[in-house]
Amino acid sequence: MAEISEFQDRLLSLGLARVSEAAALASANLVGRGDEKAADQAAVNAMRDQLNLLDIKGVVVIGEGERDEAPMLYIGEEVGTGNGPEVDIALDPLEGTTLTAKDMPNALTVIAMAPRGTLLHAPDVYMEKLAIGPGFKPGTVTLSMTPSERVSALAAAKGCSTEDITVCILERPRHEDLIREVRSTGAAIRLITDGDVAGVMHCAEPETTGIDIYMGSGGAPEGVLAAAALKCMGGQFFGKLLFRNDDERARARKAGITNFDRVYTRDDLVRADVIFAATGVTSGSLLAGIKREPGRVTLETILMRSKTGSVRRMTYKTPLR
Repeated sequence: MAEISEFQDRLLSLGLARVSEAAALASANLVGRGDEKAADQAAVNAMRDQLNLLDIKGVVVIGEGERDEAPMLYIGEEVGTGNGPEVDIALDPLEGTTLTAKDMPNALTVIAMAPRGTLLHAPDVYMEKLAIGPGFKPGTVTLSMTPSERVSALAAAKGCSTEDITVCILERPRHEDLIREVRSTGAAIRLITDGDVAGVMHCAEPETTGIDIYMGSGGAPEGVLAAAALKCMGGQFFGKLLFRNDDERARARKAGITNFDRVYTRDDLVRADVIFAATGVTSGSLLAGIKREPGRVTLETILMRSKTGSVRRMTYKTPLR
């Protein structure tokens, strides 16, 4: 493994933003067109092309699937010029393909980069997730608490009523009991149809997004991306892998995971400094979406470094090709 000191996060950060922007720009003509696969493939192709311009020895550890199952940016794929630091890459070229196809809020292109061997190689299984923003003591909320206990504990920490708490939950049949219990506390719920990386990120800026806490289960790979974002923005994240059958447990073993009951913290999932970039495809609470004007297109990107805690919002205007 490369020495962590070789990770040139400052020099690489702008290049990572360009990767995210390229993927969003490639999907611009497909917003609202109803073709999820075409939008995803366009973003994947553009992200790969831009990654291969970076002076890195990169390996995709969170991607579109194993090599024999995905023609996309697959887990284990090597990217970059082969010169420069050895890095792990976690990515979702289009987080919210359905959101993009239907022109619904909060579709993003997302990518994170960290020193080699420091991002959890999460198997493609579900993960129970819990996240809150910065400024709270460790243990304010835990996965061992019931959903109603989490709401009460967070309200107490904020010095407010449970009715002043808003919880973000992915709208799925499996969350019906969760939703019912949260509503019993008087808390509000913002249901999202897709895009739980953005859902978790909302917790880091409650004054802007109105979201105080994220709960529920979703993809484990997205959990690593969400943890990378919170490592930069501040906040707490907890995740526990959920297995439905022996095949999923076998996937976990293949990824080197042996403790199936482990609760992962943010810093377990992302064990060193990380850089993170996301570009808005459709407008939402976090980022403006792609804006098309005669002859040009405008994009908004958030670029973050955990080492410095810097959060940059950048506007990119370019001629429409």
